[in-house]
Amino acid sequence: MKILVVVDSINIEDSSGSKANVALITNLASAGFDVLVYHYTQKFISLEGVSCYAIPEIKYSPLYFLSRMQRIISRNFKVNPAPFLEQLFGFSFTFYNDTRSITAALKQQKFQPDLVLTLSKGASFRPHYSVLQLSQWHDKWMAYVHDPYPAHYYPRPYNWVESSHKAREAFFRAVSTKARYSAFPSLFLHEWMSSYFPDFAQTGVVIPHQNTKYVVQNTSFPSYFDVSKFNILHAGNLMKQRSPEGLIAGFQLFLQHYPEAGKESRLLLLGPASDHTQLLQSHQKRTPELYIHNGMIPFDTVYLLQQNVSVNVILESKSEISPFLPAKFPHCVAANTVILSLAPYYSETKRLLGPDYEYWSEVDDVPRIAALLGELYLLWKQNPKYLLLNRSDLAEYLSVGYLRKKISELNQ
Repeated sequence: MKILVVVDSINIEDSSGSKANVALITNLASAGFDVLVYHYTQKFISLEGVSCYAIPEIKYSPLYFLSRMQRIISRNFKVNPAPFLEQLFGFSFTFYNDTRSITAALKQQKFQPDLVLTLSKGASFRPHYSVLQLSQWHDKWMAYVHDPYPAHYYPRPYNWVESSHKAREAFFRAVSTKARYSAFPSLFLHEWMSSYFPDFAQTGVVIPHQNTKYVVQNTSFPSYFDVSKFNILHAGNLMKQRSPEGLIAGFQLFLQHYPEAGKESRLLLLGPASDHTQLLQSHQKRTPELYIHNGMIPFDTVYLLQQNVSVNVILESKSEISPFLPAKFPHCVAANTVILSLAPYYSETKRLLGPDYEYWSEVDDVPRIAALLGELYLLWKQNPKYLLLNRSDLAEYLSVGYLRKKISELNQ
């Protein structure tokens, strides 16, 4: 099968979404499919075993000029005209110029695909909008939906309503009706989006974020990491809705219950957390066993640490449901060390770990988090190997073999 992948970015350093997209592309090639990638990263990037084409941005057009004028106005006059303009036109001038650039490049390519797969990141969905303009590909189009869209379809506590929400609804309704296939990283997200766009219920398949072979380039641990300790790691963006307060308070209570653990335990929070800066600074002053890096960390470093800590934490928002499959989930499974899941009862992470999985808690249940950390610490004291995850079922679910099966079943 020949697969054309149209994707926002294949730079694994720019977002968790790009990491997930690269893993999926890599595994499609490893599964034996003939893969060509058209990407809008705006820089040359190569992927082993995959032909990649960097789509150039159209820079001589009224849309490009208007998009740059908008940036200059925003920067120099400290005003943001985007909400007003997007309410008028549906999307930003940059969005329209980007999608026009992608569509123009796709019209010129000569590859004859059996499947056209659109991948995006964040709230972009530029590849989807671009392929929507190419009706000749709709009968072989798989629209991959990585997160709820538009933003007001996120579950609480997310409460974004964009000024252009009606245009975005119309756009995604068209995607849901025109794409022959849709794909979702989680079962809960498939069900969630199908409740808003019923056609997804008929066209959707679940293709989870992928485990792929990754070779660490720098095997030297950073200075703040002591491999001999009981290390608890949360790596990733702590958005406003993902508060680490319950985790930190649970860790502090755990240290009160096990005073001897203070000298050999560490909680590491690595990643952007600007919405929680004051909270993190106050806790860090009182808890020397807490290490915080409020900013980006190279993926190579994060992956190395995930492979060598005692506990990997997946922290989600306080909510009734979390339909997301975190992009870090495959990395944590690959690390083969226990996962501390802090998530709603109805969450994709909890569903995959299973109803009998012990190390799950609501994100704000401080006594339970402390108790779970205590259990894990005592197991680690006996033998660190007692903290191995050992979930071959999850490894298989995230594997090349499962992906090959799901893609091969499309035309059956």
